[in-house]
Amino acid sequence: MSIDEDTRWLEWVTKQFESIAGDDKEIDLDEFKTALKVKESFFAERFFALFDSDGSSSISLDELLEALDLLIHGSETDKLRFLFQVYDVDGKVPIPCSGSIDPDELRTVLKSCLRESAISLPEEKLDDLTLALFESADQDNSGSITFEELKAELENFPEVMENLTISAANWLKPPDLEQKKSKTPRYLTRAYWHNNSRKLFFLCLYALLNVLLFIIAMLKNAHGGPWFMVAKGCGQCLNLNCTFVIVLMLRRCLTWLRATWVVRVFPLDQNILLHQIVGYAVLIFTIGHTGAHVMNFARMSQDDGMYQLWEYLFTIRPGIGWVNGTASITGVVLQVLICLMVVCSSTFVRRSGHFEVFYWSHLSYVWVWALLIVHCANFWKWFVAPGLMFLIEKLVGIAVSRIGGLYIVEVNLLPSKVTHLVIKRPPFFHFKPGDYVYINIPVIAKYEWHPFTISSAPEQQDTLWLHIRSMGQWTNRLYEYFRQPESQTISNKRLTASLRNRRHESRTQVFAFLHHPLAEYCNIKCYVDGPFGTPTRQIFASEHAVLIGAGIGITPFASILQSIIYRMRKQNCPNCNYSWCETIKDNEMKLRKVDFIWINRDQKSFEWFVSLLTKLEMDQADEEPEGRFLEMHMYMTSALSKNDMKAIGLQMALDLLAKKEKRDSITGLRTRTQPGRPDWAKVFQKVSEEKKGKVHVFYCGSPALAKVIKAQCEHFGFNFYKENF
Repeated sequence: MSIDEDTRWLEWVTKQFESIAGDDKEIDLDEFKTALKVKESFFAERFFALFDSDGSSSISLDELLEALDLLIHGSETDKLRFLFQVYDVDGKVPIPCSGSIDPDELRTVLKSCLRESAISLPEEKLDDLTLALFESADQDNSGSITFEELKAELENFPEVMENLTISAANWLKPPDLEQKKSKTPRYLTRAYWHNNSRKLFFLCLYALLNVLLFIIAMLKNAHGGPWFMVAKGCGQCLNLNCTFVIVLMLRRCLTWLRATWVVRVFPLDQNILLHQIVGYAVLIFTIGHTGAHVMNFARMSQDDGMYQLWEYLFTIRPGIGWVNGTASITGVVLQVLICLMVVCSSTFVRRSGHFEVFYWSHLSYVWVWALLIVHCANFWKWFVAPGLMFLIEKLVGIAVSRIGGLYIVEVNLLPSKVTHLVIKRPPFFHFKPGDYVYINIPVIAKYEWHPFTISSAPEQQDTLWLHIRSMGQWTNRLYEYFRQPESQTISNKRLTASLRNRRHESRTQVFAFLHHPLAEYCNIKCYVDGPFGTPTRQIFASEHAVLIGAGIGITPFASILQSIIYRMRKQNCPNCNYSWCETIKDNEMKLRKVDFIWINRDQKSFEWFVSLLTKLEMDQADEEPEGRFLEMHMYMTSALSKNDMKAIGLQMALDLLAKKEKRDSITGLRTRTQPGRPDWAKVFQKVSEEKKGKVHVFYCGSPALAKVIKAQCEHFGFNFYKENF
């Protein structure tokens, strides 16, 4: 924090204190927790004891400000002494102290650090962490750590010392007090316009076409008055948008176009975003069209008096429309249906576990098109070509999904309610890494189709893998169906199935990962429609690819990483120890470097694909760090970062034990799991300095994080691609 930020924070602490303290102007331990929003009992009690300089079991405002002033403006030594006193559980409180930390005290602190960071480790591992840090710090082997020894140990961790010198008050500062720096809006920067040139070019063309259609329609109907002109202008724009919205969802056509020059001119990878934009345009033009007609009908009812306003709107008496005067009635129904579709497709509906509401309401597009043909005499001319293409796609999809019997042959229930489906791969089913499919499982829901990314590699010939996280009604029903112990889906011939699985693993050992010991072997009918292309199809045409997965967003990259294993697999000579990398010839393969970043909230989530990542590390074990083709970075957001005093000792211990055992205590990988969230500016700065070629960033995860990463990509001039499934 800067001096100004420190001052503002002290003012906030003073107000918090005054609002909580009673008439005696002092606060006890419970009030202290409320005032500084410190939740963990151990650290709250240690902070309280250190701030309570007179030992009265209460803190006055003067005592609190005196201690905080020391942390903010004190020297590096003062801050280290405070840290030492927190760890010296049975030591004396007044500063300076002359106590020491024994192994049991250190273990108590580390155990509290683990709870604070939501990390679960066996007691034996906690002992290993304690001994690793203790033995490293206890330089004189006296059986205790003095202040000087702790200070010397901390100096071996420069980033910790750097954070200590910034401001120790940052340890206690609530996260909601972070001050946002003022900066130029990203939409006005040159980098944004450069990196979004295709999308902006398309939107300009789209807006220009709508304006031209609106003006031309208005001029042609100038005889009807201003409201009639506006209604006709909006109606002509609706002819365009109600058909163009279909084109943006022709998945097979778009998948094919991704392999042509068109992808370099138009933003095909953002078809869902454009579909949403056109959908909102349809809503706006519909409201404008309806409102203008209502105003025009109100004028007509007053001028000629033949019909009342309600007759114009809700009856066929005025004879408006080319099919028995039904234009007004169909218009009202269309207005209701379109508003319903837009509301039910909003983010808060789809992301709140009510995907079925979006799914079933969106199927009313069939009625919308039928009513539009009845409502407008010219709409069929706009609709015939896109509608025919849409019909052909649907028929092809039905044919593809019904050809051959597809069955779910194995199910693994993974941590955080993730269902891993193993599906028998149909013949002639070809896909690329990162593609997705629509799946229908009749025993879960007979008529529902849901999109999921394929997590297996194209080179895996026998099966398809899907990893599905329970986030809605359908996905929860799927998980609960297989969680039932007496499920009828489990095969009675478990030994036969196990033997079949072992033989399959021996044939595809390069892909074998995440084989769950509690797997259920089954034979459940399912249907698959696809595959459909995604932005990750361009990964092997990149030079330097950065893959960022948040949580279950790793699934498209699991397929990509497996494919990389196949393309870069290592061969060993049976007669000697010589090994070499057999690179599969591929005209699309231009990759020189891959950075894989996986961000998880909790420790359990890393279990989804830890075996795959272990295999990747083993393949690169002999490579020097600077020359590795694939570099992995793991982040656990629930773990407190190294600039938090409540985690400093734990992170030091984890670093020391990882160097000793050559593997991370959280995941078991060689790659050290970093606490907290990535500093994207530093991450991308490092990528930029490597100069491995043009950088393409591929992301799959939450939309909120996507905005942050995209802004950084624009700053560094990297191409950004976002997965939608």
